[in-house]
Amino acid sequence: MRAVQVTEFGGPEVLKVVELPDPVAGPGQVLIEVDRAGLNYADTHQAENSYLAPSALPLVPGAEVVGRTAEGKRVVALVTDGGYAERVAAEEAMTFPVPDGVDDLNALSMLVQGATAWVMLRKNAHLESGETVVVHAAAGGVGSIAVQLAKAWGAGRVIATASSEEKRALAVELGADVAVDSRADNMTDVLREANDGRRVDIVLDMVGGPTTDQSIAALAPFGRLVFYGMAGRRKPKPIELGNLLGHSTTVAGMWLPHAFTLPGNVFGAALNDLFAMVQAGTLRAVAGGEYALEEARAAHEALRSRGTTGKLLLNPRQ
Repeated sequence: MRAVQVTEFGGPEVLKVVELPDPVAGPGQVLIEVDRAGLNYADTHQAENSYLAPSALPLVPGAEVVGRTAEGKRVVALVTDGGYAERVAAEEAMTFPVPDGVDDLNALSMLVQGATAWVMLRKNAHLESGETVVVHAAAGGVGSIAVQLAKAWGAGRVIATASSEEKRALAVELGADVAVDSRADNMTDVLREANDGRRVDIVLDMVGGPTTDQSIAALAPFGRLVFYGMAGRRKPKPIELGNLLGHSTTVAGMWLPHAFTLPGNVFGAALNDLFAMVQAGTLRAVAGGEYALEEARAAHEALRSRGTTGKLLLNPRQ
């Protein structure tokens, strides 16, 4: 089968298309013919071995696929790696049926990005009706879904940040009340101005660096910032716990794999909710572009440039 393989860690240039033996499904696994794989910003960290979970060489990147089983059942699956290929062996426990009316784009978008937004708003931020929610990188895969969920779940005001007029217009189209330039010199002031001079209640942040520092400073009493990535590849300043007392501030981290450790099948509940909203037409993924296997390098370059919108797909059938 054809697959994208990494034999040395590095940037997009290390992604090479090769021929590999077909995977064999072991006990508790299912073999999936991959129709499309999802492209995530985390994949760029996996390729350079800077992700939370360390990688081992040789590596076939990719953590999510949609396709069909040998019985013709249409499924999505989370995998540790191996998604950038024509076939992959996935754990049955991490494989989920795709309902009618949910296309490949929406199936993959909800599996990681959608579930990430769901868990952050429900479990980390505990969104309450009427609260102000800031979504950084609001035109991206997670951000575009988070804007829609926050609005659907009763946020009083959704403030989106994005780096271009086109991205800000998209965020407003998805339901944001206002969209501001993510390149602002002082995000604290910008967020308060966008909230009629008031501090904000919730910030969803995957940027890092000064954006994180200034967003924390914009939080209202009992405000919550949920940190789920560092696309800017710049670390925020260390947090002094004593400083959190000034506004009873909560700063939380979120890594989606931890959702699987929670009782009550939280991930399954999230996916069911998200798929139902897609079927009802109240939630949609934003198409960010589709790439052939040979274009995996270009896809990673686009992700790292932070110039993309919505969900990017890799098509091993092209």
